[in-house]
Amino acid sequence: MYSETVKEHFKNPRNVGEIKNANGVGEIGNPVCGDIMTISIKVEDDRIEDIKFLTFGCGAAIAVSSMLTEMAKGKTLEEAKKITNKDVAAALEGLPKNKLHCSNLGADALQLAIQDYEDRKAGKVRAKPEEDKHEHTHGDKCYCPYCDTELPLEIEKAPFCTNCGQAIELEH
Repeated sequence: MYSETVKEHFKNPRNVGEIKNANGVGEIGNPVCGDIMTISIKVEDDRIEDIKFLTFGCGAAIAVSSMLTEMAKGKTLEEAKKITNKDVAAALEGLPKNKLHCSNLGADALQLAIQDYEDRKAGKVRAKPEEDKHEHTHGDKCYCPYCDTELPLEIEKAPFCTNCGQAIELEH
């Protein structure tokens, strides 16, 4: 069972979106459950002035993202660094045991966004991860690069794998 607070943050999530020209961005995903969270922050005078999230995931992941942004907004970076997965779960009045990993993702995404801000401020440049390009490795047939399921020839009509749901780039 989900608490009323979890339900409220799922039905009416706060701070959804992305900040253009964010000072820091943290993205994390869990390949087992498929949840992906992106947290973007705008920092002024070492305080999180604005924070937004984009989450692809279950209701618990969306509620965690919403609550996390509410908890971090207006905090100093040092205060925000102390927000843990347990803090987020407690603020949501608990999560089912099989959904506790969502609170880890939220707290980790926030920490990554803060680290990204601090790295940028220090002049550190992070290498962008290489994109997984789709290649035909089985002759003329097209297969999903994520789960190796054969894709229909008309992939342009539905540019995602019908088996695993991953987006497939049309240019490959």
